[in-house]
Amino acid sequence: MSEKVSDYILRRLREWDVEHVFGYPGDGINGLLAAWERAGNEPRFVQARHEEMAAFEAVGYAKFRGTLGVCTATSGPGAIHLLNGLYDAKLDHVPVVAVVGQTARSAMGGSYQQEVDLHSLFKDVASEFLETVTVPEQLPNVLDRAIRTAYARRAPTAIIVHSDVQDLEYRPPGHEFKMVPSSLGSSGWRTEPTEEALDHAAEVLNSGKKVAILAGQGARGAQAEVQQMAGMLQAGVAKALLGMDVLPDTLPYVTGPIGLLGSRPSYEMMRDCDTFLTIGSSLPYSQFLPPYGKARAVQIDLDPHMAGMRYPYEVNLIGDARSTLQRLLPKLRQKEEGQEWQEELMASVDRWKDVMRRRAKVSADPVNPEYVAHCLDPLLPDDAIITADSGSTTNWYARHLTMRGTMRGSLSGTLATMGCAVPYAIGAKFAHPDRPVVALVGDGAMQMNGMAELVTLAKYRMSWDDPRFVIGVWNNRDLNQVTWEMRAMGGSPQFVPSQSLPDVSYAAFARTLGMTGIRAEKPEEVEDAWRQALESDGPAVVEFMTDPSVPPIPPHADWDQIEATVASIMKGDPDRKAVVKQGFKAKLQEFLPGGRPHPSDGSEEPDEAAGAHEEDGGKSKTKGGGEKVGKKPKKRKRAAGREPEHTAKGPDA
Repeated sequence: MSEKVSDYILRRLREWDVEHVFGYPGDGINGLLAAWERAGNEPRFVQARHEEMAAFEAVGYAKFRGTLGVCTATSGPGAIHLLNGLYDAKLDHVPVVAVVGQTARSAMGGSYQQEVDLHSLFKDVASEFLETVTVPEQLPNVLDRAIRTAYARRAPTAIIVHSDVQDLEYRPPGHEFKMVPSSLGSSGWRTEPTEEALDHAAEVLNSGKKVAILAGQGARGAQAEVQQMAGMLQAGVAKALLGMDVLPDTLPYVTGPIGLLGSRPSYEMMRDCDTFLTIGSSLPYSQFLPPYGKARAVQIDLDPHMAGMRYPYEVNLIGDARSTLQRLLPKLRQKEEGQEWQEELMASVDRWKDVMRRRAKVSADPVNPEYVAHCLDPLLPDDAIITADSGSTTNWYARHLTMRGTMRGSLSGTLATMGCAVPYAIGAKFAHPDRPVVALVGDGAMQMNGMAELVTLAKYRMSWDDPRFVIGVWNNRDLNQVTWEMRAMGGSPQFVPSQSLPDVSYAAFARTLGMTGIRAEKPEEVEDAWRQALESDGPAVVEFMTDPSVPPIPPHADWDQIEATVASIMKGDPDRKAVVKQGFKAKLQEFLPGGRPHPSDGSEEPDEAAGAHEEDGGKSKTKGGGEKVGKKPKKRKRAAGREPEHTAKGPDA
């Protein structure tokens, strides 16, 4: 029996060690589907509920496995649906290949059913490599280049195969004119900076007294070297959201996340440092980096296309983070004069952790969303894989979860798209079937994509060695992140018709699919709900009825900015009383004993007794019924240039 083009495509994927392909069927890839049946489902076809989810699953698989993600879709609408997931791969620098069907060649140009100009559709998202296979001899070259380019450029690529071509007999390219043979594999390679550039970088770093390091996902393979660098330079290390799992948060000099969703120690460190080192990050929000001209700076990045942005770096080292640091470290001297700086940072981290504990235990109606993440943190296994969706839930993921052990975590960093956490988690589970996976989702994202993918989860739940798969849903009946952006950035009250969500019982829906479903409606139920979900012998959905009035306060917010937000809320926000009360209580935790902000903030503390707590069963009550929690600190003039504008949007890359 002769080998068809479709058979060859699957064989070549196997030769590239592709084990899973995420997709959804359609007649534009019928030839490939038939080939899958002939191949005994190798590589394994994983059926999503929607092509966008298939692309997200391929991204999650690639992020957490560190290898290629592959997705497939039919022509026309199926191909269109892939776009959002592929853009997520493009913006977060993830290698993904899309294999897409197309209308038969004889029908092209005839306004035929599902005929879409796929080259125009994909020319931006798959700009690194995009090609249509019209004759068998184009293979294997086209497929090999798509895979090799995806790995090399850390980007999505796409190949389009006409439906009739899939059923043609495969013929390899011949040894003749206009034929392009190909070969498998790609050896490892290393990009390294020059010795002169390393010497310059060493001079900059050795001269500093207050060194700040920003680590992104590009530093993931250099954990030991980053730790050694921090020790030699007496530096603190902030982490971009995509690099949350680069270093454990148990290291005392790790200041946590940076940006709008970041920590105050990271903000203060960047504000006050005199020397700045970025490793594998392209954080887009330059207002959270050191003030221009205040710090001498060095950047390490693998991609020259991404170098030199965001900050006026004095030295841009183009190279792999690990090998570059290994060459740079011997040129550095052990700093003694920075010890006091690092100790100050450690003290700031301790204060911030105390503030986070206090905020989590502030009373709310019915449950404080921060308390939900706070209770999950100590229960997480040290080898857990965590995915977080875009929305207010991202704040609680960034600020309350302690990365430790071999934990991995990721989200849609640069695209900041909703609806990625559940399909990411499914892709992660196929990548690591022996590890527990936890997805953190808001109710908006759950309604958008997550509920449908519960069906996918139910379909494949028997596929994995470790049965633990937990989806935590923050149910606050509000598109909360956008609501707060309207209040804080737009100066507008909540617009209920666009923001209000119906109350859906996600736990009940999970139970209809044969999975564990738990709903926690009171603070005293939160910890037990997480515990039950993590101990389930299969997938579990646990939802928490949380208070939408609890604000995701940015790390740099001062009283003037809070007053401006309050003014916008008082214009007519339907939940204004609860919002003002919860915001004031949350911000107040920074000024209680043990949670004092940095003296240079120009803020004074309120009366120490103002926010005294009484903890009871995981709830925190303010004395006097919680209506009056103390006097507001006196205002002082802010130092010029000390506080950046609150203008950025979305999770930080």
